[in-house]
Amino acid sequence: MFSFAPRRLGGAVVFAACLLIVPAVASAQTVGSGSASGAAAPSGARQDYRSQHFLVHSDLSPAEAKQLLEKLEYMLGIISTYWAKPPKGVIECYVVKDLANWPAGTIPDDYGREKIQRKEGVTVSLVLGNEGRATVYATAEGGVAQHEAVHAYCAQNFGTTGPTWYSEGMAEMGQYWKKGELAVAVHDYVVEHIRTSEPKSLNEIVNSNDRTGDSWQNYAWRWALCHLLATNPNYAANFRPLGLGILNQKPVSFEQAYGHVADHISFEYLFFLQRLCNGYRVDLCAWDWKRKFTALPPGTSRTVQVAAGKGYQPTGVLVKADDRLEVAATGSWKLDKTKPAAVTAAGDTDGEGKLVGVVFHNFQLSDEFEIGDSGAFTAPSEGQLFVRCKSDWGSVGDNFGNVTVKFSAPK
Repeated sequence: MFSFAPRRLGGAVVFAACLLIVPAVASAQTVGSGSASGAAAPSGARQDYRSQHFLVHSDLSPAEAKQLLEKLEYMLGIISTYWAKPPKGVIECYVVKDLANWPAGTIPDDYGREKIQRKEGVTVSLVLGNEGRATVYATAEGGVAQHEAVHAYCAQNFGTTGPTWYSEGMAEMGQYWKKGELAVAVHDYVVEHIRTSEPKSLNEIVNSNDRTGDSWQNYAWRWALCHLLATNPNYAANFRPLGLGILNQKPVSFEQAYGHVADHISFEYLFFLQRLCNGYRVDLCAWDWKRKFTALPPGTSRTVQVAAGKGYQPTGVLVKADDRLEVAATGSWKLDKTKPAAVTAAGDTDGEGKLVGVVFHNFQLSDEFEIGDSGAFTAPSEGQLFVRCKSDWGSVGDNFGNVTVKFSAPK
């Protein structure tokens, strides 16, 4: 079951002016050590910096603050377009580079100061009906301010940030989002953690009782799920309406949106995690679940076009273990810009660009095996034959060109 009930921001309940006011927090992950950027603010001065939608109190230098405001406004434009709701009001932020520049009382929220001291961030909001007033407290390091600004936008425009998996997953996406860019671009430690850890299941992420602010490791899994659903063409069409339903506090659920393709999502989610790297394009590596597969009777053949700039692509050929198929590939394709010369499906001297395949059966994959541009190969197991141009998963988006491949079953 992948269900959840929409909920309001948690916290103590206070009555004022006959309205229900719900204080709430939404925290960012701890970031690694290191300075935010550039030179320190002059004499550690605390200054106010303004843009159309943000008021930032900070000890950043004017140049650093200008850069931050540009990032915040740019990100806000992307997320407000995605959620189809123009930002309301101004988001107030305390962004701290060096806490020594902030004597007692200069940061109005003690919990905000505590989070900053831990190199983290927090968004404190007061919710009235379906709207709210949010204040961001964030370390200047990493993308914490951008992460928190997503929470603040949601609180001020919808009165909720949604369940933890969606709230934190989308906030993590917010700090990485670049207009028109679909490639993975996250901190290296996020990639390392996901690639070296036991994967969290969809159920663990969606139906857990985890709370916001628990750990950057948990945030990494939430980001991965949201990134997959937002950028994979098999699931993106349902993800945006699901998110809007969550934020508008409608009776929606993950199960309603995706229960009928839960096995597909689980497979693609694990496939993504196992190959995760910066530059990876989920949209180009999505699986084609609509293609029909049939066996090749002896003496027949099937011809397919294979693109260099995609992940595994269906051949329509159903194989059995130890089936022998002949192959003949024509044409050429080009790999990333560091290797400008075109190569055939035989690949280059390092094997890059070679036509390779896998067999899919019951949501399991065989080991990848080489096919090349001519000759014959033996299927390692029963299932559906998928092929691709061999290249680093992070550079698939840099490849271009197609080859025509003919698969034949000997008489």
